[in-house]
Amino acid sequence: MRPALALFALAAGVVAAADPAARAQPKAVTIKLNKLAAPAPAGWVSEKPKYTLRSYQFQLPGEKGGPAGELIVMPESDPKAGKVFPRWKAQFATTDAAKESKLALKDATVDFLDVTGTWKYRERPFDPKSKEEERVDYRVVWAVIGEKDEATHVRMSGPKEVVAKHYPAFEKWLKELK
Repeated sequence: MRPALALFALAAGVVAAADPAARAQPKAVTIKLNKLAAPAPAGWVSEKPKYTLRSYQFQLPGEKGGPAGELIVMPESDPKAGKVFPRWKAQFATTDAAKESKLALKDATVDFLDVTGTWKYRERPFDPKSKEEERVDYRVVWAVIGEKDEATHVRMSGPKEVVAKHYPAFEKWLKELK
């Protein structure tokens, strides 16, 4: 009787693995900032943050076989966009476009810096020992989400096509923060 039960369990497992609906779906992630929160868009793939300064990290899938983008959330950051934006712009060797904008939420403000061009990427941006790598045709969108005296920095980066694909979901996520 036991071999029959084992065979049945094995067969059921094979059927479940072959049926995409039976596979475990990724767990939905709610991104919590200071007092604000909103669920991450379905297309963002949650990853374990690489560094302790990051509270959340997501992979933004690119086109088939192409490079992915990344979205990171860094809490307890400088709330003054005017102070950090010049440093962030300086991370670009060339810029095709750089623009600043604002978004007012009920309980917060969002200051954006959107830059496209050749990004002088460093894994640890302000560590002179961190190796620099030029990433051509990249787009980086930084958002400073200010809640009273607290701020969270969010950075979406990747090849400009990948960021353009995910930007509408990013903007929608920001507007859903409550």
